[in-house]
Amino acid sequence: GGGYGGGGGGGGFGGFTGSNTAARRVSPSEKQAEGRPKVKIVYVVLESQYQASMTSAVKQINRTRDSPFCAECVGYLLEEIRNPATLEELRRDMADANIFVCSLIFVQELAEKLAAVVAEYRDTLDACLCFPSMPEIMKLNKLGTFDLTKISGGPLGNFAQQIKDMRNQGLQEGKPAAAGGAFQDSLLKLVRTLPKVLKFLPGEQANDARAFVLSLQHWLGGTPENLEAMLMRVAGGFVPTIAQGAVDIEKIMDPVVLPDQGIWHPLAPQITDTMAEYNEWYEKVHMPLAGIPKDAPVVGVILQKSHISTDDAGHYIAFIQEIERRGARVVAAYTGALDFSAPVTQYFMNGMGKAQIDVLVNLTGFSLVGGPASQDAKKAKAVLMKLNRPYLVSVPLVFQSFTEWQNSQLGLHPVQVALQVSLPEIDGAIEPLIFSGRDGTSGRSIPMQDRISNLATRALNWTKLRQKKNADKK
Repeated sequence: GGGYGGGGGGGGFGGFTGSNTAARRVSPSEKQAEGRPKVKIVYVVLESQYQASMTSAVKQINRTRDSPFCAECVGYLLEEIRNPATLEELRRDMADANIFVCSLIFVQELAEKLAAVVAEYRDTLDACLCFPSMPEIMKLNKLGTFDLTKISGGPLGNFAQQIKDMRNQGLQEGKPAAAGGAFQDSLLKLVRTLPKVLKFLPGEQANDARAFVLSLQHWLGGTPENLEAMLMRVAGGFVPTIAQGAVDIEKIMDPVVLPDQGIWHPLAPQITDTMAEYNEWYEKVHMPLAGIPKDAPVVGVILQKSHISTDDAGHYIAFIQEIERRGARVVAAYTGALDFSAPVTQYFMNGMGKAQIDVLVNLTGFSLVGGPASQDAKKAKAVLMKLNRPYLVSVPLVFQSFTEWQNSQLGLHPVQVALQVSLPEIDGAIEPLIFSGRDGTSGRSIPMQDRISNLATRALNWTKLRQKKNADKK
């Protein structure tokens, strides 16, 4: 449902949310624009953490005097386009855009709205980059000769057909939302096979498909440096107002991407892939420095990869520090997939399938299996029953800024209540505490310290309850 209080540019008027795209509009100054062609970029994303990276990347391009172009950029969060005024604003922005980028568009009704707008202006765009999303969005991809609507036969035709087949299979199984993120994870795997496909393509088609793959990798990398490189690559290679060869494509940095899954700690020298490797650093180096006793309870934490890759992990760091400040151990794992059951099994259980943690806190706020796209409660329950530990799902404000939520008479956005309270409860989650907000201007996550303190207390109380004899429980 909608529930929008604000118009295209205002606040929430005490309602749930109102989009403020003006805060996400970056334009070059007169001095920065002088003597340079301007490239306009429009993006639509599910996750607000990409906003800070994109803004930073565009500002850096505009500041760099030897960049052969300057950039204007405006972003929309997917949920905002439910509002007809915001959808109309997006349509106006698309009319003179050069580059369109979107990612993780998995809400069917919004995918249809977005596809209609993008299709209307696709022919006038110089580049249309649609990263893992519903097939009706994916087929809009266009980068030079890499055009999924025009390809029939050959390796790329086969790739396009596989996307359709996966979607149809989901529908036949009666899973229009592709339960449990299975469709999305298959899609991510399929997109990763593109580099192998390139070997079989003729010259120009291979180059353009390679540019698409590199752009995707830059996007998944998520940092401002990655996104700046993506925009330089796409604008330099595909926007005709920029002189050919003005951007030295060979000098653009390669994508820097985090491992797809791993154990992360803000102070660790690297991301680790096994508990043994993590404990080697944690027990020998970190615990003595942090003053954590060897017999301390262990808090398992689930994180969203995109917050780490976009360097928007302040709320995660605040929680980890709070737990450790109270003398407990932390094991925090993430995955780039939408099925978080794999890291639970791999990192929070030992080889015998026994739990290695005392409590599990999911800071993504989403279902264990399916993330923000859908849910497979049956699979989630099976994994959580095997783990057999208290499971808390905490809520980061996704569709509202911190101020909007504070000023709202209605509280949490209804879409967020459904996705981040109701669905996790079906998995078996408890205690849906809001623990972080979002800055309305930058899109960055803001830790709510009093709530993080409360969450740490609740999590550690659950570990104490586990140790108590039944006779001592009140």
